[in-house]
Amino acid sequence: MKARPKLIPSAWSESPVDRRSVLLGAAAVGGFLTLHLGAVAYARGPVGSGGRLTPQAFIDAFQRVNGIHRGFRRNHAKGVSVTGYFESNGNGAELSKAAVFRRGRTTVVGRFSLPGGNPTVADTAKANRGLALAFGYPESGQWRTAMLNIPVFTVNSPQGFYDQLLASKPVGDTGKPDPEAMAQFMAAHPETARATKVIKAAPPTSGFADSTYRGLSAFLFVSATGKVTPVRWALVPMQPVSAPGAPGRGPNWMFDNLITAIRKNPLRWRLMLTVGEPQDNLTDATQAWPPERRVIDAGTVVLDAVDSERRGNARDINFDPLVLPDGIQPSDDPLLTTRSAVYAASFRRRAGESGSMPAVETSEVSQ
Repeated sequence: MKARPKLIPSAWSESPVDRRSVLLGAAAVGGFLTLHLGAVAYARGPVGSGGRLTPQAFIDAFQRVNGIHRGFRRNHAKGVSVTGYFESNGNGAELSKAAVFRRGRTTVVGRFSLPGGNPTVADTAKANRGLALAFGYPESGQWRTAMLNIPVFTVNSPQGFYDQLLASKPVGDTGKPDPEAMAQFMAAHPETARATKVIKAAPPTSGFADSTYRGLSAFLFVSATGKVTPVRWALVPMQPVSAPGAPGRGPNWMFDNLITAIRKNPLRWRLMLTVGEPQDNLTDATQAWPPERRVIDAGTVVLDAVDSERRGNARDINFDPLVLPDGIQPSDDPLLTTRSAVYAASFRRRAGESGSMPAVETSEVSQ
């Protein structure tokens, strides 16, 4: 595999590339991307790991914090499957030669979710909301992305994520993390303290349907002429946005509202591409880019059907952020390779498990 082009500020608009998107390998069940996990190991790490973090160490940590829930994802366990399409207006083709940005329609399979490995957790308005999408699934040349409704990510390194995961373990009868453990984590990770202030300044909306979802990490878009451009993307809701109200009835009230909304009318988001400048950080997802950056409206994501997770839908898709089409390449953000490897380990683990029922049963929501 050819090396990724090294970009320098004076050459960002001139650097040609000629290679396929990274890591598109053998697709197995549900489009699973096979990865050589031995290639991903990180400094420091848990006791007993030989001073290195591995995908298995992350899986063990998720299970230590959330318990073992067979057949479910080790993170974002609670979710529903959605389908729809992306209507490209052709504007994105300026930045990327990926087929998804040509004018026209591309099928989309996706998943709304809440963070954490416990599928029975009750919905809360303050919890981060996730939206993962696979554009063009199950065809070749797919684009998969897993997004969150926060403006920046909370950590910028694999070790930071691991430390935060362990510090977040609920203790006692409170259901909340140990304040002392969390304080120690924050002291050791000032980048998280800074990111938390940014996140708190952007309060959540009323639910899944009116949230803005961001990819958070930077990627490199490659045009038909070989021009390389750093990009971050976001889905901005076309539904009216409102502040959270009183929680609904039952533990799945936020999902129930989503299911009802999609059944009434398709939900729509604008796919907005933010163009980075040479001085923008490409490797730290805790740092926001300046608001004055150029933004391109690339088209509309429409989600028009929702279903419980079951065999054959989004339940069986690994939303690996490194499943990329020709025309999109990863940046050097260390979180990307980490997520890819840990997602793969989680997929393999749950693919060999059976007996789980959907965390949210859409048929139980009244029409």
